[in-house]
Amino acid sequence: MPNPFNQQVIDEFRANNGRVGGYFEGARLLLLTTTGARTGTPHTTPVGFYPDGGERVLVIASAGGAPQHPDWFHNLVANPRLTVEDGVFTYEAEAVVLEGAERDAVFARAVEADPGWAEYQAKTARVIPVVALHAIPKDGPPNVNAGSMADALKVVHDAFRRELALVRKEVTEQGPALGAQLRVNCLTLCQGLHNHHTGEELGIFPFLAGRHPELAPALDRLRQEHEQIAALLEELRRVVAAEDADPGHVLSEVERLTADLEAHLTYEEEQLIPLLTPATAPAAWTDPAAGAVE
Repeated sequence: MPNPFNQQVIDEFRANNGRVGGYFEGARLLLLTTTGARTGTPHTTPVGFYPDGGERVLVIASAGGAPQHPDWFHNLVANPRLTVEDGVFTYEAEAVVLEGAERDAVFARAVEADPGWAEYQAKTARVIPVVALHAIPKDGPPNVNAGSMADALKVVHDAFRRELALVRKEVTEQGPALGAQLRVNCLTLCQGLHNHHTGEELGIFPFLAGRHPELAPALDRLRQEHEQIAALLEELRRVVAAEDADPGHVLSEVERLTADLEAHLTYEEEQLIPLLTPATAPAAWTDPAAGAVE
């Protein structure tokens, strides 16, 4: 059983699709359910994470600089398979403890993004572990934390809104040079949006077109907006990838993307959500962006 503080965070996280207040407000947060190294029973723990390009996410076993590794890390070493909840999707993952130069490079990225990690490392003689969580592919649609396709669409959209707002805040607070982790955050967001729009055009749009022919003009507009947003994403990628990327230039591109994407998401919700009810559609929803909204 988690301690009372963690249990409150877990309950709030699950009730609000990943949104929590208090100490973790505005943080990127996951729930990890590991198997106890000694007991074999499941244990759920909230942890912060960093995006890493969409293929995996990274967690740091700091334990606030304590002398011992946290229990969840010991559990992952003994049983690397775990369940991850990101507020939108719940999925099975495989944990890989990073070693050597790879671990050091990732930890340095984290320290650049938040010097608190260096303070934790300075407090302890142990080398603070960094763990990569790789989603395990599964057949069928991802497990979306929603009761219907309408709920799923809104949950995914809101997750993108939160991540975009967080990236905008990070860029605004950035110094004269764009940090390595912030570059990764931007590029991961771009890939996630691309995957989401691809999934809509392969899944939800054909589904609705076959049942609601009158929706054709709206779907045509949404496809056109996908092309416009794709151009903005490509420009943001280009600006972020530049060796001498200017945070001010990146911020202007993030703000352009934010304005266009919010208008697009709002219109899509107005047009599609009334039709995506449990009476007209199953809750399962195919979206290849599973695990990429981070």
